[in-house]
Amino acid sequence: MVQLAARAGAKVIGLASPAHHQWLSDHHAIPVAYGEGIEERLRAASDNHLDAFIDTFGANYVELALSLGVQPERIDTIINFAAAEKYGVKTEGNTEGASATVLANLAQRIERRELEIPIARSYPLANVREAYRELEQRHVLGKIVLVP
Repeated sequence: MVQLAARAGAKVIGLASPAHHQWLSDHHAIPVAYGEGIEERLRAASDNHLDAFIDTFGANYVELALSLGVQPERIDTIINFAAAEKYGVKTEGNTEGASATVLANLAQRIERRELEIPIARSYPLANVREAYRELEQRHVLGKIVLVP
């Protein structure tokens, strides 16, 4: 999502821990640390103007986006369904874009090295519980791959 938005010409701001800031910078996004003071940091990074907000984490990010002036129809959460219902924001995840055409386009971009799909770690299928434990930590940079 970061890479596609940046390639489309958007000014992308990514919320992440400092450990992931270099990846964001390398992919033409402005890294901003989450935690106390996040609203002020986002206002500064965006020159006090955010057009859209995509929440992939949950917590109170929908409310944060609203307090930053983002219109509800420009907010998408893939995890906070209660906030989506309360505020009328979108809940469009990857299934909305998972057509054969879209997937072929993404595969071509990966092949041309226009997109990077970072792999955080691979696990043998027998270690699926360990893989899920890592995923539950919610600080993974990239995909967790299960190898049959």
